[in-house]
Amino acid sequence: MKKVKLGQVATFINGYAFKPQDWSSEGKEIIRIQNLTKTSKGMNYYSGTIDKKYIVEAGDILISWSGTLGVFQWCGRSAVLNQHIFKVVFDKIDIDKSYFKYVVEKGLQDAVKHTHGSTMKHLTKKYFDNIIVPYTNLGEQQRIASELDLLSKLILRRQEQLEELNLLVKSRFNEMFGENKIFESIDNLFDIIDGDRGKNYPKSDELFSEEYCLFLNTKNVTKNGFSFDTKQFITKTKDKLLRKGKLERYDIVLTTRGTVGNVAYYDELIKYKHLRINSGMVILRPKTPNLNQKFIIHVLRNNNYSRVISGSAQPQLPITKLKKILLPLPH
Repeated sequence: MKKVKLGQVATFINGYAFKPQDWSSEGKEIIRIQNLTKTSKGMNYYSGTIDKKYIVEAGDILISWSGTLGVFQWCGRSAVLNQHIFKVVFDKIDIDKSYFKYVVEKGLQDAVKHTHGSTMKHLTKKYFDNIIVPYTNLGEQQRIASELDLLSKLILRRQEQLEELNLLVKSRFNEMFGENKIFESIDNLFDIIDGDRGKNYPKSDELFSEEYCLFLNTKNVTKNGFSFDTKQFITKTKDKLLRKGKLERYDIVLTTRGTVGNVAYYDELIKYKHLRINSGMVILRPKTPNLNQKFIIHVLRNNNYSRVISGSAQPQLPITKLKKILLPLPH
């Protein structure tokens, strides 16, 4: 299978730089990155005239190249494209759209790994055009895309099943321990360890895509545990300068800022040997070896307790409040 540069595959048209004064309450939708990633349901509109190259129709392939890198297929009605997103015009070689999405997604993942500093997620047009992707005849492209489509559906179904199983576990947990429990404060059960927020706290240019110690960010600690889709590391030298906030096996990590109340467990299944928390999380380290951390994690993820931890509209969880939270323990 030969290799080609993206600039040889298609033409990539950057969106229009709309200003807030261009927005309207009617007209065509303005496609922004947050509309593609579903991080915002809000939609702005444009009612003026615009070059047709900025018009997006259903089925068009779009690529966000700044902030969030990703490949998307527009499924809405006719709209206009905002800046920092490419519209793909397939005008150079024969390529299947679905196959194109897969190879570009892989190319973007590789690009992120090789950018200096994991916080840097901005690709220049020159860099983008020179990304190398595999290319073969149209029939082989369609065969590969069909297999990958099937795998994607299987992964999605497994994720749905895991979510259903998680709900079942929570329901069973309530049945088993609804009445038969005693309570202890988090402060009595755990040493609560904050991260090092002093002068040695890593700056953006001290974070790398590969290095000695994994420096956790909020995307790494989700409602379902650890996720390492995106990673940032610090050097061994920087790691030694930080006084606290380093994980030991069987620690629990709890987010205390941003998305408050996400919980992850640092057991033997996590392959990374050196991890540190950032300023938006704490470590819960058991004071006694008899404490069942997995049971505690189920408690913390229980809907009732996640509401207690996160609060109604609170952007952060102070340690003083965390210490007082009571957890149920079976007799």
